[in-house]
Amino acid sequence: MLTVACGATILAAPAASAGPESCDSRVNNTTAKLLECVTGDGTFAHLEALQAIADANGGTRASSTPGYDASVDYVVGTMEAAGYEVSVEPFTFDYFEELSPASLEQGGVAYEYLGEPGFATMEYSGSGTAAGLPVAVDVVMPPGPAANTSTSGCELDDFAGFTPGSIAVLQRGSCSFYLKAANAEASGASGVIIFNEGQDGREANFAGTLGGLGVGIPVVGASYEVGEAILASGAEVTLTVDALTETRETANVIAESTTGDPSNVVMAGAHLDSVPEGPGINDNGSGSAAILEVAEAMAKVKTKNQLRFAWWGAEESGLIGSYEYVGGLSDEEIDDIALYLNFDMVGSPNHMFGIYDGDGSEFGLEGPAGSDVIESTFEEFYTDAGLPFQATEFSGRSDYAGFIDVGIPAGGLFTGAEGVKTEDEAALYGGVAGESYDPCYHSACDTIDNLSMEALDVNTDAIAYATLQFAMSTEAVNGVPGKGNFKAKGLFDAS
Repeated sequence: MLTVACGATILAAPAASAGPESCDSRVNNTTAKLLECVTGDGTFAHLEALQAIADANGGTRASSTPGYDASVDYVVGTMEAAGYEVSVEPFTFDYFEELSPASLEQGGVAYEYLGEPGFATMEYSGSGTAAGLPVAVDVVMPPGPAANTSTSGCELDDFAGFTPGSIAVLQRGSCSFYLKAANAEASGASGVIIFNEGQDGREANFAGTLGGLGVGIPVVGASYEVGEAILASGAEVTLTVDALTETRETANVIAESTTGDPSNVVMAGAHLDSVPEGPGINDNGSGSAAILEVAEAMAKVKTKNQLRFAWWGAEESGLIGSYEYVGGLSDEEIDDIALYLNFDMVGSPNHMFGIYDGDGSEFGLEGPAGSDVIESTFEEFYTDAGLPFQATEFSGRSDYAGFIDVGIPAGGLFTGAEGVKTEDEAALYGGVAGESYDPCYHSACDTIDNLSMEALDVNTDAIAYATLQFAMSTEAVNGVPGKGNFKAKGLFDAS
C-alpha cells in the first residue's frame, strides 16, 4: 500500500540548514525544538567523516578492517563529547571476502557476475571450482502465485535420486539459503546455484548470505532468467568461487543517556559496517549518521525513559553484531528494553519512504505487541509533513531481527536497496521507475554521492520525532506511564 496524507500536498523536503545557534546549548525537549536542530546537513557532515575514513583505509569500512575500527573511534568520540556513557563491546565473527570475481559458464555462455540478468556469490560460499551437469531440485516453474511458494532444497528428501558430482540448481523460497546449500552438499552436489523465485519483485539477481561457515562447496545466487536458461540448456556447468573465510574480531558501540528510567529503555540502532567492496555511505552510513545527529541534539534532554543508541558490527556478515548483543542479554535485561528502532538505508538515491510493517497488515508478518504503535508513530510523522509513505516488510534482513525474536517491539525506516521502483512509487516520490532504489547497493559506488538529500533530511526528522516521543512515553507500546501527558507535537507546531 502506498499512502499519502489525505488532502495534503506532497511537499518537497525542507531545505537542510545548520539550525539556530541556540542548538548548541538549549534543551530540545519538544518536537518543534528538536526538529529545528536536527538537519540533513548535520547528518551529511557525519557521512563526510565516514567517507573520509573509507578513503584513508582502502575504500571500505567493513567489520574488522582499519576502516571499521576508525568508524568506531569516530562514533565513540562523538557520543562521549555529547555526554553519553559509551562502551565498545567486542566479539568474534566469521569473515568472508571474495578475492576475485566468480564465474559461471555453460556451453560457451558466460553469465554476468553481478549483472542483470546474472549471478552473485553467496556470502560464506565455499571456495573452488565445480563442474557438472545441472540438476533441478524440486523447483516450481512457472513460479507459484506468491513469494515463498517454492520449498526447493529445504528437505533432504528433495534430493532423492540426485547424482553426486552434479550442480544442484535450487530455487529461492521458504527456508534459509544455508539449509538449501547444506542439504545439497550432504547429497553430493559439487556446487549450488540458487535462482530467484520468479514472481513480480523476485526475478532479479540477488545478493544472499549463508549466514556463516559450514558449506564447503561453491554457492551462488542468480536471477530467475539465469536459472531458467541453465535448466533449459542442460549442458555441463562450470562454477568458480575464489573467496577468503576466517575468524576475526570486531565490535558494537553502545551509548546510553545518563538520565531516564533504566528499567524502560528505548533503543535506536543502525549497522556501522559496510561491505568489503565499498565505503557503505548509504548502506549504512546513512542510518548510523542519522542517529548520531539525533543523539547529539537530544543529549541535554531529561527523558522519562533511558535512551540507548547502538552501532552494530558485522551486520553485512549476517546480522552478527546485533544477534551477539541480544544473545548476551539476561531475561531481566530483555524485559527492560521497551522497544527497538532500526534504521538501515535511509537516504537511498531513488528512494521510497518505507516504514516497517509492524502490524502485519500489508505483508502478514507482524512484530511483537507494540510494533504496530511504532509503525503508526512514523505514519503520523509523514502524514503531518504531507509526505507519502508505504509499508515495508519485516523480512528479517536487518538488525531488528534479533530483537523481535525475543519479543521486543520493533520498527523503523527503510528507503530501499536492490528492489525496483514501481510506476506508482515514481509518481508519489519522484525518481526513476524500473530502476533500483539504490543502484550502488553493496558496490564500490556507494559513496557520498550516492544519496538523496531529500530522503536523508526527511528521515533524520522522522527518526528524531519517534525517538523523542518514545523517550518521553512508551505507554501506548507497553503500558508504562510517560512523562506527564507528553505527546510529540506535529512538525509544524511551534509550541
